[in-house]
Amino acid sequence: MLDIDGAEAVLSSGVTMYHGVEFATVEGFRPLVLDVYRPPSATPVVGGVVYIHGGGWRVGTRRRFGRSFKAWNPSALDRVAQAGLVVATVDYRLSGEEPFPAMLHDVKAAVRWLRARAATFGFPADAIAAWGESAGGHLALMLGLTAGLPALDGLVGDHLDQSAAVAAVAAWYPPTDLVHIGEQTLPGATGNPDDASSWESMMVGAPLRDNLGAAAAASPITYAAGGDETSFLIHHGTADSVVPFAQSETLVNELAEAGADVTFVAVAGAEHFWSDVADLEAIFETTLRWVVARFSPFD
Repeated sequence: MLDIDGAEAVLSSGVTMYHGVEFATVEGFRPLVLDVYRPPSATPVVGGVVYIHGGGWRVGTRRRFGRSFKAWNPSALDRVAQAGLVVATVDYRLSGEEPFPAMLHDVKAAVRWLRARAATFGFPADAIAAWGESAGGHLALMLGLTAGLPALDGLVGDHLDQSAAVAAVAAWYPPTDLVHIGEQTLPGATGNPDDASSWESMMVGAPLRDNLGAAAAASPITYAAGGDETSFLIHHGTADSVVPFAQSETLVNELAEAGADVTFVAVAGAEHFWSDVADLEAIFETTLRWVVARFSPFD
């Protein structure tokens, strides 16, 4: 049994889950908690992954792995652990509690928490990836692109001696460029990101159009030149009416120009949340195999 302050349960798959582990406290806010999924005892542990839920930075919890995966049994998170990854799935401050960069500070604290326990879980401390969908994909990209920047690293958590860097990032349909997202939005989209009440403006803490500096500071594309030490896998549907496909396309071009190791999968005709994708299994399995392969050959 690990010395982790959380409710422990062994799932039918052999994965051990630790529920509601407090990884940081921020004065004036609710405790920040995560769930840990540990691989079955007979499965070699190859690395760790911080999973970051979506929800427009405004809603969602650590239990959310995209709405299209709700019926999976074993769950998607369970299956990630079965592949040999210690999964920390994270709650972070939402935009109604505190705007950017609070949520980034929180997920960085989760990376540091996991890195501090790498030896306990049995994987190398540098073998940590980030995986997220939508707003979670945005935060995963920010993890991969802003390591070592003091203003964006923050002072959250008890492991400030640990690095918040990640070796790999898997992002599904992420917002990447808040300065230009409004002009890239498809006709008939679900909302206008430039509106003061949009998910994006709420995350930044002000209307995007009136605060381009803040919008740029919260955009992964601003930091693309720093991505040459991280591997990236980005999936995006070409018909996404929530986050424009061009958001990923332009970031991928910037990362490639910077010499980053980046793989881009354009999912033809697909909407946000993979809501109309026939082969959801293929997207999940491709992503999982890619993450595991960053640390160990996938058998």
